[in-house]
Amino acid sequence: MTSKIRPATDLVAPRPPDDPHVSRVMDGSIWHEFCATLEAAAGLVMDDATPDSAHDRAEGFRYLVQFLSAGTVACVTHDDPDYPVFGRLMDHTMPWGLDNPDCLYLHAAIRGDARYRIRGNLGSANHIDIQVNYGHFANGEISSWGTLSSATREDLETDENGDFELTLATEPQPGNWLGLAENAEFVMVRQYFNDWESERPAELSIERIDATYPPPPLRTDQIAERIDKLRRWLERGGKLWESMSRGLLAMEPNTLFIHSPVDSDQRGGMAGQAYGMGNFQCAPDEAVVIEFTPPACRHWSISLANYYWQSIDFAERQSSLNGHQARLDSDGVFRGVIAHTDPGVPNWLDTDGHARGSLALRYFGADATPMPTLHRLGLADLGSRLPGDTPRVDAAARTRALARRRRAVWRRFRR
Repeated sequence: MTSKIRPATDLVAPRPPDDPHVSRVMDGSIWHEFCATLEAAAGLVMDDATPDSAHDRAEGFRYLVQFLSAGTVACVTHDDPDYPVFGRLMDHTMPWGLDNPDCLYLHAAIRGDARYRIRGNLGSANHIDIQVNYGHFANGEISSWGTLSSATREDLETDENGDFELTLATEPQPGNWLGLAENAEFVMVRQYFNDWESERPAELSIERIDATYPPPPLRTDQIAERIDKLRRWLERGGKLWESMSRGLLAMEPNTLFIHSPVDSDQRGGMAGQAYGMGNFQCAPDEAVVIEFTPPACRHWSISLANYYWQSIDFAERQSSLNGHQARLDSDGVFRGVIAHTDPGVPNWLDTDGHARGSLALRYFGADATPMPTLHRLGLADLGSRLPGDTPRVDAAARTRALARRRRAVWRRFRR
């Protein structure tokens, strides 16, 4: 006697929509369109107003490749709201948009009419923020971005090991919940590391609730939409970051302004963070000393960026410092030294040979937002600006410090 085994109805996936056979995909013209966009992106490097030294040219074309890599993550590889997977939006191998060297950024696509579950372990980073956003960086329009809801480590219920589950849905849910809306487009996770050597990244996964597995085959309309988004990333996004960088570099040399933290998350920024933006400018035989008294806060940092609004390599160079890494003088003042060559002091900020670039200052959860002062002077006169008891850092000590820094960055981005 035999019987037919019939699959359980709850294991049968609904029939996916028929593939519309998008003509641009079927005849290959979509690839030619993408290549034309890629070719036009060379204008970000070859424009008459763009710095044209050998160093800048090399960095410019590296930037195009790295910006394309980041766009591939944000617009193609991790742009499926039905089967989302967290991807790194930027890191030390693909910096863009005045990224924060202290941060690990994760991104996953979502849609407002679905429900999602994020689960994992929160790790031990100094701060973690999970944010539901609308708008996409590929739009190239800051006014089109915004935050719908967010939660920090302190907002989430976890077990004794730091494990948790978080539901994303339009209606309130039991336990940890973040609200969605019809225009929700992606989840961003920011993890701020203070002690790079000891703090551990979160381990996170995301899935759409009620999704059936395995996923249905990729359709031509889906890949067409994602490639078009990647084209906008290169065209509109690239122009936005270029205009932001040029705006800061056009300011008076060695100046900075600070945005209030009150509405810092209105355009996708992190809630409670004051963003300081400005520029630095100094010749190879000069230095710029930046001075401020750090406020009581959860996290503060200062970092340098190149013309393309990329953080200067923070794994191989001490181009950034935060509240854990920096040394304060006996009067409680931070005195950072921006210079081309190592001045032999703890708070050196390495320009990587750039005579000018962007300067970023961040205060998170601060009780005040002190305005720094910047002083440009000859490198030989640096001692007159620093306290007499400023420690010396010799070449061997710097080499050891950079090795620890490099290994810490590798650990943070190991996956």
